[in-house]
Parts: sequence; structure tokens; C-alpha cells
Amino acid sequence: MRSIFILILVLFAISSKVVASENESTKLTVDRNEVVWTPGMNVETLWLNYSISKGGLTWGESTVYPEYAKVKEGDTLLIQTHQGSCLMEFFHSRWRRANDVKRWDDSINTYGGCPNVFD
Repeated sequence: MRSIFILILVLFAISSKVVASENESTKLTVDRNEVVWTPGMNVETLWLNYSISKGGLTWGESTVYPEYAKVKEGDTLLIQTHQGSCLMEFFHSRWRRANDVKRWDDSINTYGGCPNVFD
């Protein structure tokens, strides 16, 4: 009976440490990548902060999209249109406006070249 009690205590201690470790790991990931929109914030500053939080602009600034076979999930690109620029993110196998991935604010999709990135 005593050995079962000790075994239960050991298993409980191990599982508690694993859960605590997973929670800490998740918190660090969220904190590192969290970029928050505040009304009145400069959209390009938001994009810059977001791209920095992801390690920088993967494909830089361009008027054309990179070759599909070379792009990876999470890659970013500042696409340039005649109307202005728009931060794009490769998400679920296609390019999307970063705002469509993160959902900061609906108004961001009307900023600069964002309304025209798929023309």
C-alpha cells in the first residue's frame, strides 16, 4: 500500500512539472509574437513591429509575389501596388493580408495598397 502511495506522489510531481513547463513555454511564445493594434496607431509601424516579431520581412518589399514553391508558412512580404503597400503573410498555403491573419482592425484592409493586393 505504501509503495502505491509513493508511486502516485511521484507521478503527480512529474505531471505537475510537465504542465508547468508547457504553460511557461506557451506564455513565452505568445509574449514574443504579440503585437497589439491601438486605434490611431500608424499602420506601417504596426506592420514593422509585427514583421520584426516574426524575424523580419522574409521576402522584403516587392511589386511581385515570390515563386510559390519557395514560400513557406508564416513568410511575410511587403507588397507594393500603385495605391501603396500592404503587409502580406503566407498562411494556410496562400498569401493573405497580415490583417486577415491577425485581425487587428477592419480599417487596416482599406489602408494603402491593401484593397488592391489581389488585383
